[in-house]
Amino acid sequence: MGGKQVTAAESAAGRGPGAVPVLLGVRHHGPGSARAVRAALEEARPEVVLIEGPPEADALIPLAADEEMRPPVALLAHAVDEPGRSAFWPLAEFSPEWVALRWSLERGVPARFIDLPATHTLAWGRQEDEAGVEGESPLDAESADGEGDNGPGSGPDTAPGSADVRIDPLGVLAEAAGYDDPERWWEDVVEHRGVGEGDALAPFTALEEAMGALRETYGSGGHNRDLVREAYMRLQVRAAQREFEDGVAVVCGAWHVPALRQKATVAADKALLKGLPKVKTDMTWVPWTHRRLSRTSGYGAGIDSPGWYGHLFSAPDRPVERWMTKVAGLLRDEDRIVSSAHVIEAVRLAETLAAMRGRPLPGLRETTDAVRAVMCEGSDVPLALVRDRLVVGDVLGEVPSTAPAVPLQRDLARLQRRLRLKPEALERELELDLRKETDSARSRLLHRLRLLGVAWGEPAASRGSTGTFRETWRLRWEPELSVRVAEAGVWGTTVLSAATAKAEADAVAAEGLADVTALAERCLLAELPDALPTVMRVLADRAALDTDVGHLAQALPALVRSLRYGDVRGTDTQALGEVAAGLAERVFVGLPPACAALDADAAEEMRRHVDAVHGAVALLGDAPAAGHGHLRARWQSVLRVLAGRDTVPGVIRGRAVRLLLDDGELAQDEAARLMGLVLSPGTPPADAAAWIEGFVGGGSGGGMLLVHDERLLGLVDAWLTGVPAEGFTDVLPLLRRTFSAYEPGIRRTLGELVRRGPGAGGGAAAAGTGIPGFAAEPDAARADAVLPVVRLLLGLDEEDIEKDLTGVAG
Repeated sequence: MGGKQVTAAESAAGRGPGAVPVLLGVRHHGPGSARAVRAALEEARPEVVLIEGPPEADALIPLAADEEMRPPVALLAHAVDEPGRSAFWPLAEFSPEWVALRWSLERGVPARFIDLPATHTLAWGRQEDEAGVEGESPLDAESADGEGDNGPGSGPDTAPGSADVRIDPLGVLAEAAGYDDPERWWEDVVEHRGVGEGDALAPFTALEEAMGALRETYGSGGHNRDLVREAYMRLQVRAAQREFEDGVAVVCGAWHVPALRQKATVAADKALLKGLPKVKTDMTWVPWTHRRLSRTSGYGAGIDSPGWYGHLFSAPDRPVERWMTKVAGLLRDEDRIVSSAHVIEAVRLAETLAAMRGRPLPGLRETTDAVRAVMCEGSDVPLALVRDRLVVGDVLGEVPSTAPAVPLQRDLARLQRRLRLKPEALERELELDLRKETDSARSRLLHRLRLLGVAWGEPAASRGSTGTFRETWRLRWEPELSVRVAEAGVWGTTVLSAATAKAEADAVAAEGLADVTALAERCLLAELPDALPTVMRVLADRAALDTDVGHLAQALPALVRSLRYGDVRGTDTQALGEVAAGLAERVFVGLPPACAALDADAAEEMRRHVDAVHGAVALLGDAPAAGHGHLRARWQSVLRVLAGRDTVPGVIRGRAVRLLLDDGELAQDEAARLMGLVLSPGTPPADAAAWIEGFVGGGSGGGMLLVHDERLLGLVDAWLTGVPAEGFTDVLPLLRRTFSAYEPGIRRTLGELVRRGPGAGGGAAAAGTGIPGFAAEPDAARADAVLPVVRLLLGLDEEDIEKDLTGVAG
């Protein structure tokens, strides 16, 4: 016979000439599959392990053994010329592929990825985008197993012309077994099944048989791209068999196993691969999160409960007891009363429910029902916390610093370490005091990243302080941000240089004046002094050419805010002040003509512009730049013009009078006279109502003005009672909008004043009105009554308080 005799056991293990490879069909991210893969590899002892994944990542496999590598992680592939076009291949600690990688590295066995190269996958996605094919974007592609599939392995996005029907293998098998939930079926037949001695390959044989029956019935199941991928994998398996005659093991989605077992000619497989598009691709490891492995995030890898699966994998012995202990710890941290007795009773209830439902062991449904009943007292509110923190989880993986990365990513990692800003999957708030050097540097980094499109942090409202020296950020690191960093790498090799180049490019490409002013503000926040000259030149050019007063008025507040930020951050803003002052001059000249002949909507928009300019001028000061004179005085003259022109809409005239009154440039008697003229019988009711809305509406404190000046309230009351019935319907919506913006207490006080009647008490501020808190003069006795409370709150004695009050009075 002459040849080496191959035993049946050796053939089953993929050993010997002509032996078939060991095909280990798995469910991606399945802890049961992961344990079974390890047991099967221990039994088969192959000489090479082939894993479903992009071959470009072969050089990255050794990093899986690095001490700094902490799953969950993902392989990231992105097009070199278009970094935003990318795809991920996530791997958790309980992923069979990760277990196979670790087993190979621990035993010195070669491991290789054999799926369709990412160079074709990314190019395929580009073709679909150019052809207008609807489907998932590149960032929605999850892995080579079938971007976001729910089964044990399927194809990527539907290719052009493919079938619309896509089957869920687990769903079909679960339905055939009488289950209404594929997750429960999988748990019963795989996750809760122990791997017996000498039986390591049995579950894979059974699963291969089931998938074979499904593929005989459904063909490719609508995953036409799988045919191309499987052809490539068959070629790689053949090549490995020629190189390693003494044992080849393949770890892949169970859906692909029948296709890999199928007899196909090399010519036929190569024909399927002929003419595939290509794109130059880079690959690296990036951190991943459990939340991104869950479908609940809108982007999933086919598992609802990664935290639960991770627990099953890490605690094979007494998993229910250990799980209940975790839940109890979480609830105790949230100040809920959970004792050891609760844990014991919850375990018993979960086991009883499993027995009643005919399940081999309690699964997630049984443990959840037990937690709700015993530890949460039937409430779903604390149960939602358990699901978010434990069932799904916020575990964030780590990758070693030696992993390939674009220069920008390395600079960002360096800055994160220096500033002690560690990326975290769980959202947290960060309070910054810009007067401190470290906090100021953190602020600059976050603003520069936002300018680059890397939204690691989002600004939030600061609690307890409105000063410009404080900032509040909400930080949360998402895996997609690694793609954004790679995409931003085209602008520079450091965060500073990239943000500078991006700001200059955005300034040149900006379409409107407001866009450029907003960019100038962001450049100051990010402290990009090299970008400011370009931004300011573009800003000056756009401001000189833009004749729309609305655009100019919209741009001015952002410039003035930028000046304030520059003061806090120690930035030279002289050029910015000159542009802002020049912009204000042009607004002053163009505003009165622009306010003529406006309809109601345009008048309301212009009123908002008047408010914004008023606030900006107040911040800008009297002389922000040489040669521009007193801007505040000039603005007040513009307001006088607006207040006195009949061609200006009533809402703008009323607001101009109110702003002059608030600044002390108009006496109350004069304001009452102007209101009386507007509310005279000769004025159309609609115009009078618009004037009132401008004067006391828009959230400008007009309600308090009416409360404290009963003359104005009397004028409004007298006018309103005299409006003809046919005109009342027209003015009612305006008045309702005006007064509905007031606080409930102010509305109640106004109602009391109107009910009592004008003049009955000598004014709202007069004594004897019957309204608590109002008197002709300050009540010293009532003021002194608060001193003991202040002393208790501040921990001061009477001498300290008297000293402070004396200092304030002085």
